[in-house]
Amino acid sequence: MTKQQLIDTVAAATERTRAEVETIVDSLLGEIGKALRSGERVDLRGFGSFSVKDKKARQGRNPKTGETIQIAARRAATFKPSKELSDRLATESSVTTGHA
Repeated sequence: MTKQQLIDTVAAATERTRAEVETIVDSLLGEIGKALRSGERVDLRGFGSFSVKDKKARQGRNPKTGETIQIAARRAATFKPSKELSDRLATESSVTTGHA
């Protein structure tokens, strides 16, 4: 699902205009990004949590040339689904595949 599809779906479900929902989604994503940039964890109960992990510098290999390269240290956003979301996905998966 793309951001635009999400906006369209929420607009239809809430009977809000597309412009209103787009403003809300942009604001929500902006605030999540701002919190992550400042090192905060973002917890959305029943959905999951976003956090930032520090990745150490390491050696890698250029797949085209085989040359050894240095990969710089960086900060990366991570997402961990909540137990509720994981359970719902597992239940839906077993229903659609016929496994119990």
